[in-house]
Amino acid sequence: MTETDDVGPADVTLLTARAVEPGYEQDFRDWFGRVTDTASAFPGHLGDGLFRPATAAGPWVLIHRFRDQESARHWTTSPERAALFDHCEGHHQSEVARRELSGMETLFTTAHDTPTTAPPRWKMALAAFAAVLPISLLGNGLFGPALRAWPLVARVLVLALLFSTLMTYLMMPAVTLVLRRWLYGWTKSTKTRSTSVSSPIRG
Repeated sequence: MTETDDVGPADVTLLTARAVEPGYEQDFRDWFGRVTDTASAFPGHLGDGLFRPATAAGPWVLIHRFRDQESARHWTTSPERAALFDHCEGHHQSEVARRELSGMETLFTTAHDTPTTAPPRWKMALAAFAAVLPISLLGNGLFGPALRAWPLVARVLVLALLFSTLMTYLMMPAVTLVLRRWLYGWTKSTKTRSTSVSSPIRG
């Protein structure tokens, strides 16, 4: 159970890190294609992604997104998934880590993270505040006067759309990157053990 289980329904992101033997990368991609084809037929499925490692020794990270906990559980407990994941020895790959994210946790995970422990809630709250403050100042300062004559509902909708888009795609990734050491309490040794991954192949 994650820390966000008590806040109600939320999108769920499943992260799985898998080690692939050198020379079998294309077989692994083909296998992942079969996984995504199967997962996409499940109710509540929102999308998939695959991140290749930055180094030959690093893990590949599989990402599956579902509408809620029930949809994710339906997939993870299905015989279709079991048939794909339980017998991967012939594909020369093995699972090295697994993680489930929901709610705000997904905002604190980037393509450079392998599955790890989520930051404490109070740190996530402070980081979110650091991201919201400049957006609020900028949005209200630039657009507030121009939207003053608009009806209240229309004004709120425009600002909410602006804030949520900038938060998701700009500010939260930037704040998470800048505050990474503080959020996760990284030490030099834990950073050395971490393996980063590069840009997505499919999503």
